Amino acid sequence: MDYLPLFYQLKGLRCLVVGGGDIATRKAGLLQRAGAHLRVVAPQFCSEMLDLLAADTKSEKIQRNYVSADLDGVALVIAATDDESTNQRVSNDSRLQNIPVNVVDNPALCTFILPSIVDRSPIVIAVSSGGTSPVLARMIRAKLETTIPASYGRLADLMGRFRDQVKARYADVNQRRGFWENILSGPIAEYVFAGKEKDAEQLLQLQLQDPNAPAPHKGEVYLVGAGPGDPDLLTFRALRLMQQADVVLYDRLVSPDILDLVRRDAKRIYVGKARSDHAVPQDQINEYLVELAQQGHRVCRLKGGDPFIFGRGGEEIDRLAQEGIQFQVVPGITAASGCASYAGIPLTHRDYAQSVRFVTGHLKDGTLDLDWDTLAKERQTLVFYMGLVGLPTICERLMAHGLPGSMPIALVQQGTTRHQRVFISDLANMPESIKDQEVKAPTLIIVGEVVKLHDRLNWFHPSAPS
Repeated sequence: MDYLPLFYQLKGLRCLVVGGGDIATRKAGLLQRAGAHLRVVAPQFCSEMLDLLAADTKSEKIQRNYVSADLDGVALVIAATDDESTNQRVSNDSRLQNIPVNVVDNPALCTFILPSIVDRSPIVIAVSSGGTSPVLARMIRAKLETTIPASYGRLADLMGRFRDQVKARYADVNQRRGFWENILSGPIAEYVFAGKEKDAEQLLQLQLQDPNAPAPHKGEVYLVGAGPGDPDLLTFRALRLMQQADVVLYDRLVSPDILDLVRRDAKRIYVGKARSDHAVPQDQINEYLVELAQQGHRVCRLKGGDPFIFGRGGEEIDRLAQEGIQFQVVPGITAASGCASYAGIPLTHRDYAQSVRFVTGHLKDGTLDLDWDTLAKERQTLVFYMGLVGLPTICERLMAHGLPGSMPIALVQQGTTRHQRVFISDLANMPESIKDQEVKAPTLIIVGEVVKLHDRLNWFHPSAPS
């Protein structure tokens, strides 16, 4: 081990930064976040450094070259200049006074190095390569960022508030460790992750008063938006809940790649719905959720896109609320934004469209009885979900209510996945142009002048497997 990892308490201490450029500003910002008071010495200061110093009334700005006296009263030094001789002098002077010093990108002149940081304060994780490969350290940090929820900091705060009580209750360190391990692996931690910190605190207090009392074994439903298909578009929260669910109810729009990310031993129940072919009716899905939660299961209702945009999520949680069942809702990237982005079609654009409307391609009774007068307006973008079967009617009605037959229209098939295909035409010709194309659901229809931008902005070119 080339360096001993340490966490240095800098609150209220004076720290010296030599340099006034962008790199020096980043290092100064890190010290400021740790509670240090800054002394910054440089012949010139960038605007960002000036803003940083202005935010702290106890900071010192010294506009000149570095001198040894700048070290008076400082606890730590960082040199970030382009002048090698200045950096060398800062390092030598600091070592003579036994002041920890870091010279950016020069490990030989350092007595300490700054790691890559995952900040979930008060939880802080530091990753270092000992100065040999900072890029690798940053890559490792990025991987950790994706696996550690931001709410871990709130969980640590909760534990800190109860630390003295737990210590008074359990004299033995092994008993304390066991108590906290049970807390961290049970419902209290999940309450914190779900933003229910008052519930977590109350339950922790009860557990502390009666350690033998069993924790309530309540079922819960996670209504999770799986996005339009690309697993990289899942949120951190969605992935975490998918990994801890006992049972997963998934629909037809959840891609196989996303389904592969759920917990391996979770029970999977397909409840997909296609037009006029519902594997499980919606009312029965609602009852499944209620029954499974009442049995004490953690249930993930995995839905393509976003649960609250044509996803019937409102119907499902309304039924859960009637039964007093706890639930969480995790938004997903809806098909409109996901598919449009991957097709290179901005939904709004100052030159073409100042508004966007999301429309369902078929109503509950299977009709297309929409407010066509309102929809058939120029300088807006229309996005039709589930509109493949009704495409000829959509084109016909929009033209009948005032949109020109030359209005651009795009049909995006299986958007954001490696099977994505984009068909571009106009209202007058789109139905005929795709007649022999074997278009497969799910599809999304985009109508508006913004479709013209597809040729110029199309960036996603998937290679579908043969």
